[in-house]
Amino acid sequence: MAQTDIATDETSRLIASNKVEGTHVYNSEGEKLGTIYNFMVDKQSGGVEYAVLQFGGLFGLGSDYYPLPWDFLVYNTDRGGYVVNLDKAVLEKAPRYASGSEPAFDRDYGRQVYDYYGVDYPY
Repeated sequence: MAQTDIATDETSRLIASNKVEGTHVYNSEGEKLGTIYNFMVDKQSGGVEYAVLQFGGLFGLGSDYYPLPWDFLVYNTDRGGYVVNLDKAVLEKAPRYASGSEPAFDRDYGRQVYDYYGVDYPY
């Protein structure tokens, strides 16, 4: 099989990180909340701890970054993006950070994020 025959960015079960970044995120009412900026992967387990949602601002300027528990997102093929059962008002009060002021991304921060969304912290 030639190298060009191998799917490198998406299969029926896996997707490359560069295809996840920039994917739209919607709430359950279909309102666009933002896009996936990146996601944080545990170096030891390889599990995705959370996705970072870029939300607010105009054309990405002045937006903040909101870590969301990875299991909180559900991919919706009809929308071509992720759906979260989350009201915009809840998101606006969620843990977040501005560009250039990233948090420590340690276990304490992870627990804070998961606690806010009422999800058990798995790490």
